[in-house]
Amino acid sequence: MTRLAIIGGGGWGTALSIVLAPRFDQVRLWVFERDLAARMAESRENDLYLPGFRAPGNVTVTADLETALEGARIVLGVMPSHHAHRLYTEMLPFLNPSMAFVSATKGIETGSLLRMSQVIREVLSPAFHPRVAALSGPTFAPEIARGDPAALVVSSTDAELARSVQEAFVGPTFRLYRNTDLVGVEVGAALKNVIAIGAGVCHGLGMGNNTLAALITRGLAEITRLAVAMGGQPGTLAGLAGLGDLVLTCNGDLSRNRKVGIELAKGRKLCEILGSTRMVAEGVETTFAAMDLASRHRVEMPITTQMNAILKEGRPPREAIRELMERELKGE
Repeated sequence: MTRLAIIGGGGWGTALSIVLAPRFDQVRLWVFERDLAARMAESRENDLYLPGFRAPGNVTVTADLETALEGARIVLGVMPSHHAHRLYTEMLPFLNPSMAFVSATKGIETGSLLRMSQVIREVLSPAFHPRVAALSGPTFAPEIARGDPAALVVSSTDAELARSVQEAFVGPTFRLYRNTDLVGVEVGAALKNVIAIGAGVCHGLGMGNNTLAALITRGLAEITRLAVAMGGQPGTLAGLAGLGDLVLTCNGDLSRNRKVGIELAKGRKLCEILGSTRMVAEGVETTFAAMDLASRHRVEMPITTQMNAILKEGRPPREAIRELMERELKGE
């Protein structure tokens, strides 16, 4: 029996359980909230994070990690990045070297500045050497659950692992490309959320397409600079995990990070915005981590710097934009 364990029952984890269910004999979806898990087991619907979509019959919903992981061939992590270290630590007694680990979490761990694949290796390596891949690309959960065609990247330094995950996950509406640039894929996946908050700010201030196009283009330039400084490949950032995901997140109305930016432009305080939703906007914590990474690798990231000033220091958005426009002139 081919079994998939999905750890994280938010909108994205639930959508993945729906689209991947036909590819596995059994899918076990771990949900943190026990009351939600109980409701999902009965109704087959995630009424909290992805209402309107029913999980297939071979998806088992559980709030117990041991049950979720038992017999799994692939462990797909879809938890928020700030919970990743704790959850992999809690999972460790139920994991073994035969499992493949795929991270679909887009973020950087605060403090350690580890990418998610590095978090997995750090937690699991004392017990065994894990085989790790990352799944990323331009995707909104409701559209995946609805069956809209989508294209993603699966990346691993182990080319054979990337190929096996690609073959296991691909389906009629779910196309996967593979590469070996794990750094580029994970950096692009995390930092696009920072730029997306900026896109929301611009939209909230009533700025048009010219501004958005400039933000996306220059945002991609600084993400690429950081990724390359960390060992990534520039071509990766021109693909699905870089430009593709950035364009979607900066333009799409379903983007949580973009919504944060829109609310900031209205003058609302960050704590108030984040406290009013159960959804996680990864871009906030990633902004702070990106600043530390930029300092560590001596990379100039002007948009991220201004987003940090807005989020951490309360700088008025229009003042931040003026700072960007009045920077020293230079070549592209």
